[in-house]
Amino acid sequence: MSALDRKHVRLVRRSESGRALLFALATLPLGAGAMAVLITGWTVALSVSFTPLVIPTLIGFAWTVRTACNVEAALARRLIDAPVGPSAPPPAVRGYWRQGWRVLTDKAFWRRQVYLLSRFTVGWVLAIAELSLLAGSAWLIGSPLYYRWIHNGDGDGINLGIWHADTFHKTLPLAAVGVLGLMASLALLRPLAALWRRIAVELLPPNMNDIAPTPTSPAARQRALTIHASVVATVGALLIVIWAATTRGYFWPLWPILPLALTVAIHWWVSFVVARPGLWSRRHLTPALAVHLGTSAAVELFLVGVWAASGRGYFWPFWTLLGLAVPALIHRLTLLSRRVETLEQRRTGAVQVQETDRRRIERDLHDGAQARLVALGMNLGLAEQKFDSDPDAARALVTEARQGVGETLRELRDLVRGIRPPVLADRGLGAAIAALADRSPLVVEVTADVEPRPTDAVETAAYFVVAESLANAAKHAEASRVDVRLQRHATMLLVEVTDDGHGGADPAGSGLTGLRQRVEALDGTFTISSRSGGPTIVRAELPCAP
Repeated sequence: MSALDRKHVRLVRRSESGRALLFALATLPLGAGAMAVLITGWTVALSVSFTPLVIPTLIGFAWTVRTACNVEAALARRLIDAPVGPSAPPPAVRGYWRQGWRVLTDKAFWRRQVYLLSRFTVGWVLAIAELSLLAGSAWLIGSPLYYRWIHNGDGDGINLGIWHADTFHKTLPLAAVGVLGLMASLALLRPLAALWRRIAVELLPPNMNDIAPTPTSPAARQRALTIHASVVATVGALLIVIWAATTRGYFWPLWPILPLALTVAIHWWVSFVVARPGLWSRRHLTPALAVHLGTSAAVELFLVGVWAASGRGYFWPFWTLLGLAVPALIHRLTLLSRRVETLEQRRTGAVQVQETDRRRIERDLHDGAQARLVALGMNLGLAEQKFDSDPDAARALVTEARQGVGETLRELRDLVRGIRPPVLADRGLGAAIAALADRSPLVVEVTADVEPRPTDAVETAAYFVVAESLANAAKHAEASRVDVRLQRHATMLLVEVTDDGHGGADPAGSGLTGLRQRVEALDGTFTISSRSGGPTIVRAELPCAP
């Protein structure tokens, strides 16, 4: 492949049109799920509005709406470059009834519902129109290939009323119209992305890059899922009791129970995906794609349940399955193209790190050990000449040479320590970080759980992440205390360094850029959060063999 061809392929991969199309088509499963959430939430809330159950119902409804909008915000940020971020939970209030009143008076709660409603109404119309235009254009473009196999009552060929294409030459205008339609559909993607970007900015919170996210503990996620499932089970049981106490005819509680079960299924799947980040990397997936696939499967099962509850008949969920599969396939292809580009960037970064290390070692050897060895050789040569004529001077030169040998050995040990410290190879990562903490002028608290030991490359990368972070905290951040946390999971090593300095670190600096390249060369992730005033949090996640 020529350089020009590679450039065109790279431009196609980075095209905004593909991401805009993915965002538009994602509204088909997400918009349907959002509408189910809104209808179910308000139906259940109104049905129990005169009972104390209305408070947990409103709280669960608000949490579900906020979670759905967080997913939408992540998609908008990554696919159409909207400057939006996740919604923070509202401040806690005391009192049972005041918690429900807080939900109803929260303006962000109503803005989120407007956004979700727009994704179903406006989003579905635009997505179906865009998909229809793309499919119709593709059908017209391919008409010269299959027109002869089309049979209808007006004769063979394609009959569009005003145009009957029964020969190859008559299909060429249709193919031309298809090309124009394809160009028009692609041209509409950018205005469509701009429209959704504007809607997201107006209705969703801004992206606060300088605020470090607080990870939710597994116990908190499990507790939230348990509360959600308990509320849904209680509401379902209450509806069944009402049905049993009244007519006992048509089992109408099935209709609110189905969307409630959908929300629990999606909640459980998201919790499952978040709790096992390494599981998806081994399957060449990402958590976002795993959530997308699981949500699409849950929505499809929900629609199959609706089909079964509505008398069966023609199996129309087959078409919704196709509609859900198209965005999932585009999501998968987009991730593959980004994966190729990311691997190219990481390979380049790894080569740059190796080249930088090679030049540093070469410079240190040339300016330090090599110069001392040359001087040592000269001293020994002079001593050899003066052994007979001036023994005292020869003895002094030998003594100086011996001192030079000691200094050269120390420089070589320092040089080796810069490549891979001996304590790291002998005693492991925890002991090496403890040695760094002892040598640091700051108060360093180390929490290390790195058993079983990771590979040498992972240990070395983690060591230099901590070493560079401690050096930056002492030199630039004016910190007084640093907390270092090393946590080994089944398939991941977490390295987190937090200092209490004034913050404001530049992620594009040479030192942090070198760390990022070193970590990404091992297929890890490197992030830094350093808002003005502190704290600075350096976080690296390095994959490890299970």
